[in-house]
Amino acid sequence: MGKLQPINLDTYQPLREVVCEALRDAIRKGILEPGERLMEVQVADELGISRTPVREAIRKLEQEGYVIMMPRRGTYVADVSESDVKEIFEIRSALEGLATGLAALRIEPEELKTLESYLVEIEGYIRKNDIEKIVETDIKFHGLLYQVSRNERLVGIISNLKEQLARFRTLSMSYPGRLQETLEEHSEMVEAIANGDVSAARDAAEHHMERAEKTLLKALRKSRKSGQ
Repeated sequence: MGKLQPINLDTYQPLREVVCEALRDAIRKGILEPGERLMEVQVADELGISRTPVREAIRKLEQEGYVIMMPRRGTYVADVSESDVKEIFEIRSALEGLATGLAALRIEPEELKTLESYLVEIEGYIRKNDIEKIVETDIKFHGLLYQVSRNERLVGIISNLKEQLARFRTLSMSYPGRLQETLEEHSEMVEAIANGDVSAARDAAEHHMERAEKTLLKALRKSRKSGQ
């Protein structure tokens, strides 16, 4: 490989978590490509650590869908098919609708203000075409939305599903017209939540997931057709 940089060992986090985030980030950015083999010894050498935390990190990444471990063949960076995308969004649509509906029932005034402030931030970043900040704020927006559902198990399940497609977030957001669509969809969700309208909140979240799925599929087809 020769693609990874030594990690910072001066951190309070468990080493396996630091390794996991380093590999996850490399996969998200395309440094480690779909189908590429990950060899524990080589990864450990490049990161400047022992094999044990690498092994533990790879097991976690397998659970998150980032890698595939194949008996007698090794570990590979997972590719994502259109079928995978459709299955993930099919589940996410139902769960996002549930979370947003619960948020309409359970959100506190200060939390609502924070959600609204994220919309203002995203709008500003769209004007600047700052994709990195848009993605960062979008993550905060959805994170708070899940939190105010007040259902920790639901948060955990949705977070796991989101991680399986996290590497494509920037690709999807960069698709022509998607940024403004996302802002409008988020606004509809927040408006329904502010009104305490559970049904409208669910519908808005499911619509958001439907549009996100269609955009990601189009972006993936375009990317793969061009060989990127």
